[in-house]
This record gives sequence, structure tokens and C-alpha cells, in this order.
Amino acid sequence: MPRDRFFRLLAGSAIASLALSGCAGSSKPELPSASFVAMQEGPGEEYVIGPLDELTVFVWRNPELGASVQVRPDGRITTPLITDMPAVGKTPSMLAEDIKLQISQYIQDPLVSVIVNKFAGTFSQQVRIVGATEKPASIPYRANMTLLDAMIAVGGLSEFASGNRAKLIRFDKTLGKQREFQVKLGDLLKKGDSRANVMLMPGDVIIIPESMF
Repeated sequence: MPRDRFFRLLAGSAIASLALSGCAGSSKPELPSASFVAMQEGPGEEYVIGPLDELTVFVWRNPELGASVQVRPDGRITTPLITDMPAVGKTPSMLAEDIKLQISQYIQDPLVSVIVNKFAGTFSQQVRIVGATEKPASIPYRANMTLLDAMIAVGGLSEFASGNRAKLIRFDKTLGKQREFQVKLGDLLKKGDSRANVMLMPGDVIIIPESMF
């Protein structure tokens, strides 16, 4: 076969393959797989502090100015030298900066850090699992949380759940609307198919229907 004809056939095959894969991918949206993601505990970097979260405030070289506190229902905290500091709605770094500004009146150039030890999460920072599960619940979103993590937290599927008909509802900020994804909980939990494990985002809602039979 002449070389020019061989390369034309090869190029045509590659274009056809790309076209087919594009059609297959456009049929319905897909979620990123969690198969190869390194897990970590604790809230993400952009976690927003909510009521009843438990925080630790560190002030470098001034440990007496730090404290372990719980965010009150009114959304505020109190630490040495600071009374009624608003905390709800801020990230840990934002709260640390606000504390730094306050105690700068007493010490020079303080270094402040805030760590969230136990967290409940605001509404937008939660993942909700409803329908045919052992214990429907709203759970705090954690950094790198996966579908499997969420299902373990609610005790798995109920006896009559139709796991592979489950849906995940997510608000797409770019599009300004909610999107719906299919998630195969039956394959994930009953067959151990890691490909069915996907990454979650704050605010996700997982809806699990019951089997019709």
C-alpha cells in the first residue's frame, strides 16, 4: 500500500474515532471518578464556618491568647482579649485575619491560625442523602468527599432501594442552574465497582428511589 494512502486511512480512522467518542460523551453528563484521588480528612480550604463548629485558635508565641471554642448558635465566638467575634460565614483564614486585626491592638504583628476540629457545616456546605437509605441525613462536606464516604455515613441502601437508578443533583455555578447526574449505587455498594465512586461537592443532593418490584 502506498505510504500516502496509508496515512490518509490512518487519519480518517482517528477522526472517526474522535467523532464517535464525542457523541458518546455528549449523551449525558458524567461526574469525575474518585478512583485515584488521595483522600484527606477535615473540611476543604474554602470551608465556611457554621454554628456549633468547634475551632482551635492559635496565636504564635502567645499561647495564652489562643483558645478552643465552639461557635455559638448566634454565630459568634469569644477568645482572650476578644468578645463576640462573628465567625459564621467566614473561612478559617478569614476568621484568623479578623482575629489578627483585633489583637494587633495589644501585640505587634501576631501570627494567627484557625483550625476547624469538629464541624456541622452551613446548608451550602452539606451533602444531603434522601430516599431509600438506612438513615437519610444531611452530612457536612469534607475535603475530597466521595459518594462512598456519603453512603457509609448514612448506613448504605435500604432493603428496597433501586441503587442504580439513584440521581445526584448539583448546582452548576457556571450555568446558573441545577444539573442531574445518574449514580450507580448498586454497582458501587453491592459489586464493589470503584468506577461508580465519584467525587462530591458541597451542596450535592443524592436521591435514591425504591425498586418498583
